[in-house]
Amino acid sequence: MLETFSSPGDVVLDPYMGGGTTIVEAMAAGREAIGCDLNSLAVFVARAKTQPISTRDAVEIRTWASTVIPGLNYRIKSDRIAEAICADRARNMHLPSARPLKKFLALALLSLEELSSEEARLFARCVLLNVSQWALNGKKTSVSLASFRERVTQCAQEMLKASISFQAAVEEQHGGRYLPRLIHDSAANLQFHSPFKSGRKADLVVTSPPYPGVHMLYHRWQVDGRRETPAPYWIADCLDGKGEAFYTFGSRKDPDSEQYFSQSLATLRAIRSVMKKGAVMAQMIAFSRPETQLKRYLRNMDEAGFEELRRPTGRAIRSWRSVPGRSWHANLKGHTHSAREVALLHRAV
Repeated sequence: MLETFSSPGDVVLDPYMGGGTTIVEAMAAGREAIGCDLNSLAVFVARAKTQPISTRDAVEIRTWASTVIPGLNYRIKSDRIAEAICADRARNMHLPSARPLKKFLALALLSLEELSSEEARLFARCVLLNVSQWALNGKKTSVSLASFRERVTQCAQEMLKASISFQAAVEEQHGGRYLPRLIHDSAANLQFHSPFKSGRKADLVVTSPPYPGVHMLYHRWQVDGRRETPAPYWIADCLDGKGEAFYTFGSRKDPDSEQYFSQSLATLRAIRSVMKKGAVMAQMIAFSRPETQLKRYLRNMDEAGFEELRRPTGRAIRSWRSVPGRSWHANLKGHTHSAREVALLHRAV
């Protein structure tokens, strides 16, 4: 995608950044990367993935994961454990399968003080976030503390290896150290942030917007019978002051998705305003009712100043696929409409 629609040095934008995949790929390909997201958690993850890790930091993180974490005494009693737990952001972590991990996570978060740099602490937090999601979110059975410890050690090694390889590729492509521009705001406000406020324009947009009518909790985990917890914000030390509708353009109580399509149009217009004429926007999206919502979404694209790319035959260039990595409770519903997503290609006109 990057090689087809952009050249090295071009500006690649992801206005709904999520986990930061577009940012990572753009940096590794030698593009100038700009990411934007309403969600502070998304900005945290993207920053952790793209920050350089020094040799000293790597040694400290490996020691922390292989020695400090396995050596944490779960039976210890300390007032500091209570201090490390944010009651609001650890909501529902008192439930049976989550309770042991809640205390251990508090100990693990306190142990971050043993790392000497902010970069190392940020990376280690991301390791804990990664492993905690694996251990808690949508699990049918409880994960033991022994398995959790083992997974932290394994995950830290894998993430460090990937980070070091990624930074080598970035330095080769950019001629030295390079950091992306990460914006914590709505895509509707892109024009007010650098470099767009000074007149720069994006050469390519690669993204995945919220899905209309599809209930996906990016800002919550589901524990103990799908009880929702904002624990990822506690672990990442990010603020979480908004509900589902804020992050997904609309509430699940809006059956016609009116709020979704209104907010979607506003952000699409803002995205178009920071794109060069002729620049391509590639996006992956799913619909709860594709027979009506796809047409409506395409109308939004038209109104925002885009035209869909077409083959010489005049047929739109679209590609459908099954949504990867669906959770077990989503798979129980079978092949619903929202289990498939479509890649759309549009050009700014």
